[in-house]
Amino acid sequence: MRYNLLAVAILLSVCSCKNTDKEVEKSNPKLKEQTQPQITNVNFDEGDSRGAQIPAYHQTFERNLNRINFEDSLYSLYQAVGLKEMNLDYEPFRYAMIGFYSLKQDGLLNTKDLISIIDFTQTSTEKRFYTIDLAKKKVLFNTLVSHGRTTGGNKSSVFSNKSGSNASSLGFYLTAETYVGSKGYSMRLDGLDKGYNDQMRKRAVVMHNAKYVSDDWIKKYGRLGRSQGCPALPVEISKKVIDVIKDRTVIFAYYKDDGYLKSSKYLNLEKLMQKLESQHKALTSI
Repeated sequence: MRYNLLAVAILLSVCSCKNTDKEVEKSNPKLKEQTQPQITNVNFDEGDSRGAQIPAYHQTFERNLNRINFEDSLYSLYQAVGLKEMNLDYEPFRYAMIGFYSLKQDGLLNTKDLISIIDFTQTSTEKRFYTIDLAKKKVLFNTLVSHGRTTGGNKSSVFSNKSGSNASSLGFYLTAETYVGSKGYSMRLDGLDKGYNDQMRKRAVVMHNAKYVSDDWIKKYGRLGRSQGCPALPVEISKKVIDVIKDRTVIFAYYKDDGYLKSSKYLNLEKLMQKLESQHKALTSI
């Protein structure tokens, strides 16, 4: 009889503990979140909200990349962000992301997980500048951007790294410090591709605002005005864009130039895969 009473007492105690735990979780939802197992598998189904459960969601995505799933994972990310609907083809996005991961592996980028793309295959009258928040899978900015005077009229076709060329440069730019100069609030840029854009700072190619980058200018002249090689933005949005992407995020200026696409060290997919595999091995051995 004594043992039966003891068993009943233990059972009631266990039930009470479970109820208490549920009450604590109701009163403190964060406690319940902390007890959930970490989600590491990648899924970009529409409406997927698991990114909010992992503070560094894109870091998790990056750690899961490998030779087998790389292309499918990038295309899924492209679809999730909705870039096709914004007139950005997959090819420039794919090249931009290969470079993004290569630059991260080299420790050149900050921790914001932002990437900006200028698609010079589009005309100047199209919104061909994109800033993407990879962690939130969201386009932050999609706007007009100018090209250099000698790069073309409405279409871009000529690119240069030479001082005095007044042309745009291809490749990966690293955003740098801001300043106020003759063009107003501006941001310096450092070209990372030797022979293609590494003279940008010397050429004073910077990001700034310009009145000739506007719908009104397009209506009047049929195209944007042109710069001396600077990627100029609309007056009303330039400062906002600069403040978001300044201090070591990457801008990728894309054009279908086989010479550049085959020679840039940041587009060496095999080398990137080797680095990601080494990183994965180091993480799993901890």
